[in-house]
Amino acid sequence: MFNNKKVVVVMPAYNAENTLIKTYIETVEQKCVDLIIIVDDNSTDNTVKTAKELANTIVYKNHKNLGYGGNQKKCYELALKNGADIVIMVHPDYQYTPKLIPAIAALIGNEVYECVLCSRILGGYALKGGMPLWRYLSNRLLTFLENLLTGAKLSEYHTGYRGYSRKVLQTLSISEFSDDFIFDNQILCQILWFGCHIAEISCPTKYFPEASSISFKKCLKYGLECLFTGLKFWLAKRKIIKGIIFDPSNRDVLNNKL
Repeated sequence: MFNNKKVVVVMPAYNAENTLIKTYIETVEQKCVDLIIIVDDNSTDNTVKTAKELANTIVYKNHKNLGYGGNQKKCYELALKNGADIVIMVHPDYQYTPKLIPAIAALIGNEVYECVLCSRILGGYALKGGMPLWRYLSNRLLTFLENLLTGAKLSEYHTGYRGYSRKVLQTLSISEFSDDFIFDNQILCQILWFGCHIAEISCPTKYFPEASSISFKKCLKYGLECLFTGLKFWLAKRKIIKGIIFDPSNRDVLNNKL
């Protein structure tokens, strides 16, 4: 369907026992999925036990809690090791519908984009799906400021539902990224740094007690780190600073691989 490319769905899980099966069922209904990898971040519930009962999955449990970013690093490591050409992250908390997996895979598999985001903002789904107003306003403000700093025109940087090509994952400095929530932002900013275009598709979302959420304190920390990452991007682009993530000498590294 996608030039014989292998589609692997990764699920970074933490205490997802109550929502994992619903997410899994809807994922396997998408016929383009070749493999599901569930990486449990040392949950305190029965997430691992539940995951091991599911067919066509690889289940890995971290020996200690690695954090949201650290867990994703393990997800992508295992996906690439298992021959993934297209890697799609779906949170097992069932906040996002897996029904968009074929659309993501098509955009990447047909080599139109290297990265695809499922945006809660496009189509006005965020507030309709129950996103708290303060989170919605924070999302919009952060995205506006980050677009100013990076020069991009994304509708949001903060969705957890996204897909990547094998090529882009192998190019990124993933090991240098944070193990915390800012990981998601760093990965997008480096993709933009490489001059790669990012696609967005609108995505409905649901907010309910079992869905993952972070505290206001962690949200504030994440927001400040997003702005700091964007500022570093802006300074590096003007050759005022340089670092591993935003190194002026490697801006065309991804394009050279195309």
